[in-house]
Amino acid sequence: MSGSNLFGEIRRFARTSGAVGGIAARVAGERVFGIKTDRAAHAEDLKTVLGGLKGPLMKVAQFLSTVPDALPVEYAAELAQLQANAPAMGWNFVRRRMASELGPGWQSKFASFSQEASAAASLGQVHRARLPDGTDVACKLQYPDMASTVEADLRQLKLAMAVYARMDNAIRQDEIYKELRERLREELDYLREAAQMRLYGLMLKDQPGVHVPVPLPEFSSNRLLTMTWLDGRPLMHRLAEDPPQEERNQIAEALFRAWYVPFYRYGVIHGDPHLGNYQVRPDGSVNLLDFGAIRVFGAGFVTGVIELFEAVRDHDDAKAHHAYKTWGFVDLSDEKMDVLNLWARFLYEPLTQDRVRRIQETDDSTFGREVAERVHAGLKRTGGVMPPREFVLMDRSAIGLGGVFLRLKAELNWSRLFHDLIADFNEAALAERQAAALLEAGVPLAR
Repeated sequence: MSGSNLFGEIRRFARTSGAVGGIAARVAGERVFGIKTDRAAHAEDLKTVLGGLKGPLMKVAQFLSTVPDALPVEYAAELAQLQANAPAMGWNFVRRRMASELGPGWQSKFASFSQEASAAASLGQVHRARLPDGTDVACKLQYPDMASTVEADLRQLKLAMAVYARMDNAIRQDEIYKELRERLREELDYLREAAQMRLYGLMLKDQPGVHVPVPLPEFSSNRLLTMTWLDGRPLMHRLAEDPPQEERNQIAEALFRAWYVPFYRYGVIHGDPHLGNYQVRPDGSVNLLDFGAIRVFGAGFVTGVIELFEAVRDHDDAKAHHAYKTWGFVDLSDEKMDVLNLWARFLYEPLTQDRVRRIQETDDSTFGREVAERVHAGLKRTGGVMPPREFVLMDRSAIGLGGVFLRLKAELNWSRLFHDLIADFNEAALAERQAAALLEAGVPLAR
């Protein structure tokens, strides 16, 4: 590690350690020694600190806020409000970064290049530009020193998770941390993201309701990703206008296919389903954005997901146990499996009912949290469980996408949509499709 990167990492650690370590210590004091503290206020402090920083710690906070009991409920409630937006870097930074990626004459490669960022998020910012042939493009520039930022944030994450594990061992975090570590490191490689974008273009080419940008390798590098510009409005802006139910349903169906066609046909999941990654077009179709957090699963894992659905539908405990083993769960007693099945029934319920319905029919916004709390209490009572790495982004996607469907107030026959995708499922055929698509897109094998 170079001296400058080391300094950047130390500086990053110093800026966040007081918030993470200090608040964690206060919560630990309450649980271990009975010292009463204002956890809601501490959670607000933590959200303020993380929200003011560029970098992946904010993204991790958003992620952990959706994983049941990865954090205390007060923390989850505050961190769930974080938005992946940060103040953009200025034009001087943009000029230096573009020159370092495309050479000193980089501006001659464009007919125009906006000095103002059109979007700014946790790892980089986006500028709109036009190529000499008239093609409108989006140029995503990575912020400086992000490698050292990621490593510092990962140390903070490990510290925070270790402190919480001492307080509560219902869900052992070892594999969750490893999965987050690998995915965050991969997100720094924009050439990898370009390949994953090509992969999604291949997998969704027959889905007219979903649009994927096309990466332009001659204008891209490890820290610069240039892609075709997609016209659309942020989903949140359209929802604020209270669109008609028909449009809400159309958007929800497009998002369902955008996520689950790749999974059930290719064993691939988009692991970052938050509202900032969708745009809506005038015709009700959607733009899918940000392909940094992609997970490729073995075909057997997808078989296990379908098998667990069948077990929930048929109340078949033996099949459920086999499905959990296929996913990678170990040391599952009957009691632990009964607890896990509470969560499985919560997630699969809309798929078991062949009728038009909302994804959650109760108006109680805390219903999912209450189910999670019952699961947590049950796991704690039965000695805890270690979720396998493969479970992390799958669960995150199901919860995150379900939250989007809730916001949309969509009313669809989720069971029909699901069964249309798995009707001709074949594990060997999936493995063949996956291998061919990864090769064609140029996606490197996961480390």
